[in-house]
Amino acid sequence: MKRLWLLFAQTVTVLLAAYFVFHALAPQRPAPVQPALPAPTVAPPLPAREGDAPQSFSAAVRRAAPAVVSINTRTTMRHPLAADPWFRFFFGDRAETHTGLGSGVIMHADGYVLTNNHVVAGADAIEVVLPDMRRTAARLIGADQESDLAVLKIELDALPVIALGSSDALQVGDRVLAIGNPFGVGQTVTSGIVSALGRSQLGLNTYENFIQTDAAINPGNSGGALIDADGRLLGINTAIYSRSGGSMGIGFAIPVSTAQQVLGSIVQHGRVIRGWIGVETADLTPELRETFAVPVASGVLIAGVLTDSPAARAGLRPGDLITRVAGQSVASTAELMTRTAALPPGQPARFEGYRRQQALQLELTPVQRPQARQAQRTLQLR
Repeated sequence: MKRLWLLFAQTVTVLLAAYFVFHALAPQRPAPVQPALPAPTVAPPLPAREGDAPQSFSAAVRRAAPAVVSINTRTTMRHPLAADPWFRFFFGDRAETHTGLGSGVIMHADGYVLTNNHVVAGADAIEVVLPDMRRTAARLIGADQESDLAVLKIELDALPVIALGSSDALQVGDRVLAIGNPFGVGQTVTSGIVSALGRSQLGLNTYENFIQTDAAINPGNSGGALIDADGRLLGINTAIYSRSGGSMGIGFAIPVSTAQQVLGSIVQHGRVIRGWIGVETADLTPELRETFAVPVASGVLIAGVLTDSPAARAGLRPGDLITRVAGQSVASTAELMTRTAALPPGQPARFEGYRRQQALQLELTPVQRPQARQAQRTLQLR
């Protein structure tokens, strides 16, 4: 039995050896050729269409950023009893120095800089820092609390000036950029879109017709520029809605049309002169439209007329509907206030609308608007 097992093992060993020798000496077959994988298909870029937003806004930033400045302020706050000799004897001269920061926009080569009133209000010293690191003291030419705008004057040569756009042509969804100095970190650019137009009743200013944007606006951005994709000024960044103190995607800017009017009036007169006709108004709702039987869907309803006011002398009555002022349409109380404020006092202007079913045209001569108290602010000014 042992011999049989040994013979079997030897036979298997010889066969395995012969098998390996045969395969080692046999000619090699060529490996099968695998078909080449097709080259990945690269989709061609879509052709640019008229009205498409650019992929980069670097050209717009290069055009506008040199004219957006940083503003540093210093304010000395004294104790209410600082004038009392006994108080000074025991406690010394209790004075605290506070610093502030903001932004501004160079509007004219002569050195006029537009910013927010709340950025420079009460400041003892104002310094303007240009993006090219030039620094200079600024002089306050005038301020307007009702629009929260102020005009500064700096004395430097070769000043960059921002190009002006048209805030009246803006549409919801348009791309915008915000340029300013948030938190004092230096000039910063953020992007977003126009979220809404004609925002009012926010409790910020007397005259509210804000551009709302989701471009990030933070402390220090106040007075900075809101520009379009071509680098043209559309508004002055003013405030944000925030629960944390930082940007939550709801920012507000004063339209450049309002800013130009305020700038021109302050430079020419040292203050803003506005037209006034003496009416109380209400936005037209479907219920009011049915009650007063007006034939149009938009306009401003006259709720009251002050005695011996320009409106009363011209024959305007409660219940009348105003749709156009000096050739420009009005669809809300805020628009009517803005259009009326832009009218030069003493110069007649045409007001158009409806009295019941009849078309109405009146010539009103506005007077200078009486000074009003500062509006209560409920949102955070930036």
